[in-house]
Order: sequence, then structure tokens, then C-alpha cells
Amino acid sequence: MPGQFTLFNLPAFLVMMVITALLSIGIKESARVNNVMVAIKVAVVLMVIGVGVFHVTPANWHPFMPNGWSGVFGAAAVMFFAFIGFDSVSSAAEEVKNPKRDLPIGIISSLAVCAVLYVAVAAVVTGIVPAAQFANISHPVSYALQVAGQRWVAGFIDLGAVLGMLTVILVMSYGQTRIVYAMSRDGLLPARLSKVHPKFGTPFFTTWLVGLFFGLIGALVPLNVLAELINIGTLAAFSMVSIAVLILRRTHPDLPRAFRCPGVPVVPVLAVAACLFLMLNLQAVTWIAFTVWLAIGLVIYFSYSRWHSKLGRGVE
Repeated sequence: MPGQFTLFNLPAFLVMMVITALLSIGIKESARVNNVMVAIKVAVVLMVIGVGVFHVTPANWHPFMPNGWSGVFGAAAVMFFAFIGFDSVSSAAEEVKNPKRDLPIGIISSLAVCAVLYVAVAAVVTGIVPAAQFANISHPVSYALQVAGQRWVAGFIDLGAVLGMLTVILVMSYGQTRIVYAMSRDGLLPARLSKVHPKFGTPFFTTWLVGLFFGLIGALVPLNVLAELINIGTLAAFSMVSIAVLILRRTHPDLPRAFRCPGVPVVPVLAVAACLFLMLNLQAVTWIAFTVWLAIGLVIYFSYSRWHSKLGRGVE
């Protein structure tokens, strides 16, 4: 079960090690593998929609929101996990030919397409089986197709689910290594973390350090707990980025910008409000863990980062 504690999830750890090995070899190789997995995953999603739509019973959508708005917002705070990978694309800015043009197009267009596909799958699945019947089901999509008598699709759905998780892990791991690399280069973390492998051209040591850390967390922390912890951390980061946009527009209005947020201050303020609202819908234990993690980060910043950063030392 997703919430059950196990001593050590060996498959999760081994999967993380394989992905780490792939990322440590090079971005081109990782991108090729990721593209293949994404293509298969999208094909499976389209198959679910195409097959399932003929078995939808509109009466199953009533009531449309069985748990009211509180259920919608609570689910949104958890399902935010499904949309986290898109922000990691921005961490690849230094490896994109024209980041000012390509990154916004890539992030917004892929986010829009996936949002439409997610909603379509949810509509089809709950149209086949009433939402209340999914309470104790760990594989809702394949279960719905089995109820519809389309058992042959279930295997493809399981394949799509596995590949979906793998692509998210790959993108998130890549993004985290590049964030650590950039922080190290700016002096916020030890210089060893920004060393590039002479053959592979990747932050090899950092990639494996992050991979081992992720692997141990994935092996020791239940998925439902991990999802909420990732959500609250990401939402907090989005809030701080939005606040930083407001501050920088006032303190450094002429600073060269590869990306320029439109509608300031309205868009950043709305972003902060939306993130805080979703955070408030998470469990109390998640807030406690987040506070502890934030305290650790602040200790690292004030004991090391602040005094070693290039900005703090006045180095250009």
C-alpha cells in the first residue's frame, strides 16, 4: 500500500541508481531515453482516452464534486505533484540554444497539453466507474478499463504508469543536480559540487551525490508522505521566486533579463497567493517536516553560504 512503511524499498533505490548513471553520462543520452519514454507514455494516455470514452456513463459524474470544494482543493494540493516536473525544465537554461524563446514555449505548451490530457483521463475514468469506488484502489485507470471489459489495455496502462514515473524522476533529478551545480558555482555550496567531468561534460560528483540522496529517500519514505513533502517544498520555492521577481523589479529594474515576467506585480502576487492557498490544504505533519527542513537550510545558509558566496564577498 502507498502509505505502508517498509524497512527499505530496494526496487526504488535501484531505479534511482540506473537513472543517476544515465544522467551522469550526459544530457543528450538522457534526453533521447526520456523522449522515447514520453512518446510511449503519451500513446498510452491517448489509448486510454480513445478506448474508455465509449464506455462512459454520464450519470457517474453526479454529483460532480462529491466532497465539495474542500475535496477539490485538498486533492489539488496533493496532485500538484504531477505538475512539478515542468519547472525543472528551467534549470536547463544554460544548455538551451535560445532560452529566452524556447524555454517559455516549451514549459507553457507542454504544461497545457498535459493538463488537457490529465483532465480527459480523469473524466473518462470517473465516467466509467463512480469516483467513490476508487477509495481503496491503487490502480484506478487500469481498474476502470477492466470494469469496462477492456482488460487488454490494462497492461499498456501499467507500462505507461511506470514510464510516467521514470520520466518525472529523470527530469527532477536532472533539475536538482543543475541547481546544486549553479549554487556551487556562485559560492553558496562547496566548489567541489560544480566540477565538471572531463569526458562526460556533466557535474558527475554532484549527480551521484543527488542520486544517492534521492535513492535513500525513495527507499525509506512512503510515497504518500514523500508526495506531500515535495509539494510543500516546491510551492514554497515558487512563492519565493515570485517574491524575488517583485523585489528585483524594484531594486534592479535595469538588470539584463533572459526571461521577463509579464503583468508585474499582479502575476507574482497571484502566484504567491495560489501557492500559499495550496500549502494550507496540506496536512499538519507535512508542515512540521517542512519547518524542520527549512531550519536546516537556514543553518547551512547563515553558517556557510552567506559568507562564501560571490555576492557576499563582492566578487563579480
